[in-house]
Amino acid sequence: MEIITVHTTQNIDIDYEVGGLGERILAYLIDLGIFVALIIIGAILSSNVLSNVASGVYFIIIGLMFLFYDLVCEAFFNGQSAGKVVMKIRVISLDGTRPKFSQYLLRWLFRLIDNLGITSYLGGVVTIIMTDKGQRIGDLVAGTVVIRTKPRTTINNIIFKNADSTYQPVFTQASQLKDEDISLIHEVIASYFKTGNSTIVHTTADRIREYLSISLPPNMNSLQFLQTIIKDYSYITAQADAL
Repeated sequence: MEIITVHTTQNIDIDYEVGGLGERILAYLIDLGIFVALIIIGAILSSNVLSNVASGVYFIIIGLMFLFYDLVCEAFFNGQSAGKVVMKIRVISLDGTRPKFSQYLLRWLFRLIDNLGITSYLGGVVTIIMTDKGQRIGDLVAGTVVIRTKPRTTINNIIFKNADSTYQPVFTQASQLKDEDISLIHEVIASYFKTGNSTIVHTTADRIREYLSISLPPNMNSLQFLQTIIKDYSYITAQADAL
């Protein structure tokens, strides 16, 4: 399985697996199912409640929603439609960053071209199968790729490693913390890797530094500080238990 590396704003590289063809097809079918349901509802309302004019307006709105659905969802919901959310996949740039609107627009335009063509989605399916990163025609043009949202690099691989016997604590003040404090820091970092919200990381780091009267080294960011605090606390408490 091809891997895409995302470099976060906290200078952490996280690996994601490229979304599979089956996942993308199922995501499309889920999205399509939404509009099938809306059409069925419209047909029922048209035969019982709505006038001819109202029915016409309803189906025009549904048609416009269907036309722009992928573009709007991906542009405003971080590369995900409802189907992609369910299948836990999303669109990102090849360099791991969030795509620009122009990239989403190119993907959407080429999806329309695929649909209008005789081969429908056949060209996209073939390119997904043939390319290393599972890219359809629109992805190749826009410089995007569909990934699985669950990181291949886990939090445990990054922060929950036991310090070896030669480790030297950076912040000895970590011994002033309690297990509950460290558990909270774990939850904050876990939340960051799940949501990408770095604000809570900075806020927590500021409170810990203020409580322990620590100045953040110039070459260390907030996430690295919290990781170091966990490592220092683990080492100090392990050494104390060994005595």
